[in-house]
Parts: sequence; structure tokens; C-alpha cells
Amino acid sequence: MKIIDLEPGDPRLETELLPVLTELRPHLTPRLFREVYDRGHAQGLRFTAAYAEDGTCVGAAGWRIIDNTSSIRKLYVDDLVTAATARSTGVGHGLLAYLEERAREAGCLELNLDSGTQRTDAHRFYLRERLDIVAFHFTKSLERQEG
Repeated sequence: MKIIDLEPGDPRLETELLPVLTELRPHLTPRLFREVYDRGHAQGLRFTAAYAEDGTCVGAAGWRIIDNTSSIRKLYVDDLVTAATARSTGVGHGLLAYLEERAREAGCLELNLDSGTQRTDAHRFYLRERLDIVAFHFTKSLERQEG
């Protein structure tokens, strides 16, 4: 497996990574994905792709380095998904190991992520990977203001 970071403007973002990412985030269109990455990159958002030996993209991770008062410095994983056709083949493990190494290189004290409460298979995977459940994540949806 080959794991690489993809920068904004790289055509593989839409042709190879996005089809895998939409398995987790089906609301993303190519246009919306470009808009989010254009704005998010300035905020530290990065995307990493995992490729099988045949060159097929089989995993995607969206992540960023964050400095804050609770963690001091952490690598936060926005998105982590393995293509349905490649699950249980080590892709998720490989991506997490890669991100953990990136976190260590950047001086992070934590690697963390949120996972929807309905994603029980993902939770089993994260626990096997020795991630701990340490917090509740609360959300309040806001209506978009026109104007």
C-alpha cells in the first residue's frame, strides 16, 4: 500500500480520493468538495490517500493540526474511510499509523477524531487500534443566514 498527501488542485482529489470519501460523506459533490478544501486548506485541512498495489485509491483521510488549550497540539482526523471493497485489509490501520507518525513529527500530544454514534463497526475498529473514548461531542444545528 502507498500512502500520499494530496495538495489542492491535484486532479486525483476528485478522480480518485473523492469517490472513496463519498462513501462516508455522500453529500459531497465535486464542486462542494473543491469549495471546502479551498477554504479548509487555509485552516490546515489536508487530505491523504491510500493506494492499493494496482494503483486504486482504497482509503482517504482528511485531517489537520490544531493548537488549543485542551490538547495543546493535536492532529484531528476529520474523515477516515476505507473503500467498501477494501475493508478489513489493513487500509484503515495503515492510514492511522501514517497519521500518528505525522502527528508525532509535528509535536502533537494527541491524535483524535469523532465518530457518529451509529458507526458501530468503526467504533470496534478504533478500539482495536487503541483509541479511547474520552468525551461526548455535542452539536447544535444552525440555520444558514441569507444575506
